[in-house]
Amino acid sequence: MSEYASGSNITDSTPSMTECYENYVLVDVGANLTNKKYSRDLDSVVQRAKDAGVQKIMVTGASIRSSKEALRLTRIYPGNLYSTAGVHPHDAKSWQDPETLEELETIAKNPECVAIGECGLDYNKDFSEPIIQRSVFEKQVELACTLNKPLVIHERGAQADVLEILNRHTDQIPPVLIHSFIGTAEEAQIYLNHGYYLGLTGYVCKDKSDSGVRQLLEGGQISLDKILIETDAPFMYPNTRASKLPTHVKDALTERSTTFLQRYCTFQRNEPCALPAIVEMVAAFMHKTPEEVALATAFNALKIFGLNQ
Repeated sequence: MSEYASGSNITDSTPSMTECYENYVLVDVGANLTNKKYSRDLDSVVQRAKDAGVQKIMVTGASIRSSKEALRLTRIYPGNLYSTAGVHPHDAKSWQDPETLEELETIAKNPECVAIGECGLDYNKDFSEPIIQRSVFEKQVELACTLNKPLVIHERGAQADVLEILNRHTDQIPPVLIHSFIGTAEEAQIYLNHGYYLGLTGYVCKDKSDSGVRQLLEGGQISLDKILIETDAPFMYPNTRASKLPTHVKDALTERSTTFLQRYCTFQRNEPCALPAIVEMVAAFMHKTPEEVALATAFNALKIFGLNQ
């Protein structure tokens, strides 16, 4: 059995289901555990994740404050939590030169901080002016190149500009994760052609288009070595009861994964323990076994982010 397999407080109805489940290897590459929604019971949230088989979680930094807090959490849960350090495009307007860059670099130099981001461009919600977003994003790309740490990128309606900035640093660019991807299959292919990785979430339940994430997975257009799985908790709740979710995907969900999901997660507060359900749905869309998807995506995470085993 894998070193990442976990015993659980929830017993399965059959030994075979337990055996199958405990072969899962699970890494959540994006959870916003600094969110105030976890302020009262973070210990329980982390323990539930372990019980569900999620042995490693990357805590997303999206501002100087949350990046510092994410790093602090890695010291409380060593070997279990890792952090990222970045300024989200929504917060780009708060950037102060040169203080912000210096603070970010100080945080990012810590070994527990395994990536720069969440950074990028968001033109759907212009909480910061696009010109400011681009400047702040490029500074973080440059920092990732300097420190040789992977980039975790948030992009909404801004693919061309994201690529333009990344392409200016092609010779030095570290591995790139397109965090919580919700774009079209065509946009996904463009990222894949650049060698970037896609982070998939519970959005697979919500996507009803003929040209989005589902088509990408069902059409075999993406290989397992380019996928990472994340909950983006407390966001992106995987609504496994969605009416448009295909029957074969619903049937692929195990009793154990849905128990964690339905007992502990809500639309208002998703948790990392939802990761097994996401893995099972992604696997069903790809016509693969959940064990195969879990193992491949966990390997990708360990390889890209250098998570200590």
